[in-house]
Amino acid sequence: MTAFAIETNGLSKTFRSFWSGREVRAVDGISLQVEKGTTYGLLGPNGAGKTTTVKMLLSAVHPTAGSAHIFGQNAAIPEARRDIGYLPENHRFPTYLTGYAMLDFYGALSGMDSPSRRRRIPELLALVGLDDWGDIRLGKYSKGMLQRVGLAQALMHEPKLLILDEPSDGVDPVGRRQIREILQSLEQRGVTIFVNSHLLAEVEAFCRDVAILHRGKIVLQGKVRDLTAGRGYRLTVPAGLPEKLREEIVLRASSFSPRETFLDIQFLERAAANSAIDLLRANHIEIESLLPTTSTLEDVFIRSVNAQ
Repeated sequence: MTAFAIETNGLSKTFRSFWSGREVRAVDGISLQVEKGTTYGLLGPNGAGKTTTVKMLLSAVHPTAGSAHIFGQNAAIPEARRDIGYLPENHRFPTYLTGYAMLDFYGALSGMDSPSRRRRIPELLALVGLDDWGDIRLGKYSKGMLQRVGLAQALMHEPKLLILDEPSDGVDPVGRRQIREILQSLEQRGVTIFVNSHLLAEVEAFCRDVAILHRGKIVLQGKVRDLTAGRGYRLTVPAGLPEKLREEIVLRASSFSPRETFLDIQFLERAAANSAIDLLRANHIEIESLLPTTSTLEDVFIRSVNAQ
């Protein structure tokens, strides 16, 4: 039987507009399951309901309908949230505190004793690449540095579940790779990671499963490798095919892109690609390459949102 870190069943949240009195359903009956020890990405355009969903998991916002469970316990129970580390999107850490003092403060809020905090803080500052900045006030930190020390804050009490709302926002490419490597190492140690992000390339690089949220509903979910699986084949041959052969190949292809010395020919079906290869071989045409094509997560995202 599969063990889940997060389970939601028909989770919904309706807000009433202060100005018009009209009800707005921000989250509309979503159900998802996040296996223990996996990295799961929640995707969606702005206003899709991602942050509201995260807040309901943390019981910062109470659902209008449905339920959420963390490690089998109702998310509304404080004990269910003890093993969660959280990095919010728009965090507001006290800028007068140093990096070390901030981590000490949030560690104490998590119930860590003083010796444990003193041991843990240098480890985490080194982990996020800020070991030389522990005595510097947060007001001197760049946005990317604040994200990294925020990640350290979420990891202070060694949580079993890490919930990250836009963890790479404002972080430079080097910092994003560093965060990705940290998350990958945590996953290898069995930590469950739930990421809310609009940086699709980052999500594709380290998430195993994703759900796409649009207008409060899940429109697609599954494993990244399955959602981005092959959608055809690209055949590259030398330019200058005989006209009749070229016409026969084009009839089988979904697209045909001439370059200076080569032709890139796209096929949606394996049978069509094999038929074209047989024709080329029969006419003694050398094949430069044949490669399966895949979709990016961005392609999948755009198709899913536009289809609604």
